[in-house]
Amino acid sequence: MTISNTPIAFLFPGQGSQTVGMGKELAGNHAVARLTFEEADEALGYKLSQLCFDGPEEKLKLTEITQPAILTASVAAWRVLQGKGLRPQYVAGHSLGEYSAHVAAGTLTFADAVRTVRNRGRYMQEAVPVGVGAMAAILGMTLDQVGEIASEAANSATQGEVCQAANINSPEQIVISGHAGAVERAIKLANERGAKKAVSLPVSAPFHCALMQPAQDRLARDLGALSFQNPSCPVVCNVDAAVVVSAEASREALIRQVTGAVRWEPSVRLLIAKGVSRFIEVGPGKVLWGLMRQIDRSKTCATVGDEASLQKTLAQIAATAA
Repeated sequence: MTISNTPIAFLFPGQGSQTVGMGKELAGNHAVARLTFEEADEALGYKLSQLCFDGPEEKLKLTEITQPAILTASVAAWRVLQGKGLRPQYVAGHSLGEYSAHVAAGTLTFADAVRTVRNRGRYMQEAVPVGVGAMAAILGMTLDQVGEIASEAANSATQGEVCQAANINSPEQIVISGHAGAVERAIKLANERGAKKAVSLPVSAPFHCALMQPAQDRLARDLGALSFQNPSCPVVCNVDAAVVVSAEASREALIRQVTGAVRWEPSVRLLIAKGVSRFIEVGPGKVLWGLMRQIDRSKTCATVGDEASLQKTLAQIAATAA
């Protein structure tokens, strides 16, 4: 399928986009999607497909299940698009979604990726005892303002605690992560200093901060044992908001990503600077679509997560190419 001369980027969602029923329709309508779920079931040794299609939700929310589930639903949707002749010039993914991006780019095999993110979820959950860490979303403040508040909140503890920007999602939204007490103090400071909103998030661990170092160390060993290829198309990595085009740079970026911030807004702005004006969120939910509207409303962003969104996106692209 031809898409004029405009570069296109596929964006892959991260944790928080899961929903019971994800991938079920595509698997029912497209053999390649059904086979993707079967491949995941075989790689993991349990029926991930059943949890994605039918729940229960409580189980799908467990980090070590959520991560391979979102990856599988995303790769299934990507393979359907690939079967329609749609190929991106760039790929990127939000946190966990970077693994989906690398599968799409051929850096990692799907079976290796799905097993790795299962372990990644478990390592992240086990890195910090429940209740010790927390995350919060701060709306309507600049990165500098949030950084100042996070630093003040962390250093006001007697021993000094961790509190840092974890997700730089859009000009409107920055997520912080760290010790529960420090995050609570940062929420209070943000509200006092004029944030539109500052609220704690219902997460099971403080992702993308220094407290994740034990998880990063464990994951580094796993990733070090895998075979990586040079990506077939450029991948924008979260931790640097930069393009990676080699196997080793890809591996190293995925390792550093565990404790590093997800620099999503800078990643999207890099793609825009490279001439991308059409984006497709490939996988469950519309989180990245929503962030794109906050980053740059002038850019086209479609979604492909079920049959209706697939057909709508294909129709839009066909109309553009006509």
